[in-house]
Amino acid sequence: MTPTPMTTTPDARLAIRARTTPEASAPGTTATADPRDVTANGAGGRPAAHRIPTAPTAPTGADPAVRIPAQGGPAVATADPAGAADAATTDGDASGAPAPHDPCAHGFLPERPPVRSMIGTWTRLDAMAREAAVAPDRASALAVVERAHRADELTALRQRVSRLSPRNAEAAAMRVAVIAVSCGWNALDPQAPAAREVANEAFLELWAAIAHRIDHDQFVALPTLALHNWAPERKPRRHIPIDQLARTEQLVPIVRWAPEGQPLSRLDRLMLAATRLEAHGIWLFRLADTLAGRAPDDSSTPTALRRLVRIQHALRAQLHSEAAELAAAPATDQQRAVLGALAEQGALEPPVLQAADAVLGIGGRRLGEGRRQHLRRHLPAQHRAWLSAMDRHCAPVRTLAHRGGPDAAVYREAQESLIALRRTYTALVHTAAAPTPGPLPEAA
Repeated sequence: MTPTPMTTTPDARLAIRARTTPEASAPGTTATADPRDVTANGAGGRPAAHRIPTAPTAPTGADPAVRIPAQGGPAVATADPAGAADAATTDGDASGAPAPHDPCAHGFLPERPPVRSMIGTWTRLDAMAREAAVAPDRASALAVVERAHRADELTALRQRVSRLSPRNAEAAAMRVAVIAVSCGWNALDPQAPAAREVANEAFLELWAAIAHRIDHDQFVALPTLALHNWAPERKPRRHIPIDQLARTEQLVPIVRWAPEGQPLSRLDRLMLAATRLEAHGIWLFRLADTLAGRAPDDSSTPTALRRLVRIQHALRAQLHSEAAELAAAPATDQQRAVLGALAEQGALEPPVLQAADAVLGIGGRRLGEGRRQHLRRHLPAQHRAWLSAMDRHCAPVRTLAHRGGPDAAVYREAQESLIALRRTYTALVHTAAAPTPGPLPEAA
């Protein structure tokens, strides 16, 4: 990727975007952290519960050529007038060209809240996903797909994929992902001839068509299941940035893995925890952008690394706070099978942890570059490109691993905090996949 010269800092770019973006210019909108979270000299004060320290701004002498350019979204197909009902959404989604993706603005979260309700023919896909998610076993989920195939519903949906707007295509992909993992098909390549011997052929054609529409073949993974399967419990009274919305509002899943009227399951809570982790981790993306191209002996490098440590500690504390509720939530054998299948495919790594890894190089050093690309294959192309650019631009900072002195000690502390954060997330996944405790003894 060719870097785009830029002299503004990440926070300054957010301020510019806030003045030029219609949604961001709404009254009361803010795209930056509360300045009270960080003291004037850059040393973070004691944060409130789950408050993430503000990312540092680049010094005025920073090299402007090291900024990571924003990535463009997928091309948009012209909507068929006859399929206007399929392309529209209940919240006024337009099918115009999407804005360039900037991870420093909202991480890898979608640029707008996910589509809560699909309309037209696509209500059938939504109903199929909801039924498959609460199926007691894979046989029941397979039966849902077979009934839709016999009713020619899958073929009808396949014929309308090209009419979907990009945002609706992401919504459809999330629902296809729910069905695929419920049926145990998440390891399949929908276009491989061998897949037709295992899975329903009409569903594979729908799966492949949506993958082509969003330009992402490996979307059946945590990023799609979590980052596109949430909504605020109540509609916010004002427009706020997507990461702030996911941090401050009570979130509910769009497609529940627990029947309506029952408490959220462990799988529901794990997916919502991954979404909140991404929202709180926005500062990590901005710090990664700040560290890109920094020389290891730059005076701003250890300051940014110390803030990275604080952010990772805060993310770890957030996961710890959610562990008790997750452990107390109900789970089924089918949901544990879904988690196990995703873990086997390496499809449960949160994107925000991959962003930290791109800066600190933990995964590449420990598991090899092939393993790192294996984890990233579940992300959209523009996200993989951003991470690859970070791999290159943060290489000078990673040379601190082979040095001595206080700066190298700070770098190693950042690596250790990332390892601890990953272990905490892994423990949360193990808790979600553990058998449900039996009934309490009579004496209790």
